Amino acid sequence: MSVSLGFNPLNEPVIENAIPPLKIGQQLINSRLLVGTGRFASFEIMRQALIASGSDVVTIAIRRDRQHDSDGKNILDFIDLQRFRLLPNTSGCYDAVSAVRCAKMGREIMRSMQPESANWVKLEVLGDSHSLLPDPIETLRATEILVSDGFEVLVYTSDDPVLARYLQKAGASSVMPAGSPIGSGLGLLNRVNLEIIVNDLKTADPAFPIIVDAGIGTASDAALAMECGADAVLLNSAIARADDVISMSRAMAMAVQAGYLAARAGRIPVQRFGSASSPELGVITARKKSEIVGKTRNSDETG
Repeated sequence: MSVSLGFNPLNEPVIENAIPPLKIGQQLINSRLLVGTGRFASFEIMRQALIASGSDVVTIAIRRDRQHDSDGKNILDFIDLQRFRLLPNTSGCYDAVSAVRCAKMGREIMRSMQPESANWVKLEVLGDSHSLLPDPIETLRATEILVSDGFEVLVYTSDDPVLARYLQKAGASSVMPAGSPIGSGLGLLNRVNLEIIVNDLKTADPAFPIIVDAGIGTASDAALAMECGADAVLLNSAIARADDVISMSRAMAMAVQAGYLAARAGRIPVQRFGSASSPELGVITARKKSEIVGKTRNSDETG
């Protein structure tokens, strides 16, 4: 599959997408970058950003009473449902009961729009409105309820490896640890924990998808998340709040691909001292100082 990012200043060949599709539950997605639809300056800019990102999955908050802006425009009119797959989320819920209710609302909406994806949901159950960190107890409870009701649950969680294991055992289709608090732009604050989560969950099931969700600030954060072993990255604010939204969308698309490939290419060992990349054989060097001094002395004596 070729991915054109629409940015080719040197008229070079478009880079082929060397990343295979990702299976999440019964869903197969082509892009490892998932993008949110909130906080954009306008629906028109959002539409351009989604296209530039190369993503084929976009999240949308079901809790909204209306999917319209102040001018009466409907967000769904700006999302090509033939190109993008909607991922309903339960953002804004603070307990399992409300999150489950929201998820069921999303399923009903999806049945009339994209029935093949009606059962999947991005689960968010927040602990408070200040930190926007997930409530671990309510999150686990909601996961168990939704899984038992046939949902494919992509669950937003903290970077706690123990909780991640519980969520996997509860039947989540994907565990989505936060790199840092939602919208903070702090990037990966605890790379070690993310790597532990990847190792633990992949040991239990090598194909289990792990998606870093929240806190991504720039392209290097997305690449690092993938280098740590994540299968995909979900972000919103990093693109929506960037000075140049379209350029950041393209940067994120390339970063996710670069991080995926780098993680599997195998980086060189880290060491304290330098190691020459060029062979020393055949290097032109000056003769020893003693040889030069000796030759000069002999020349003076015979001169």
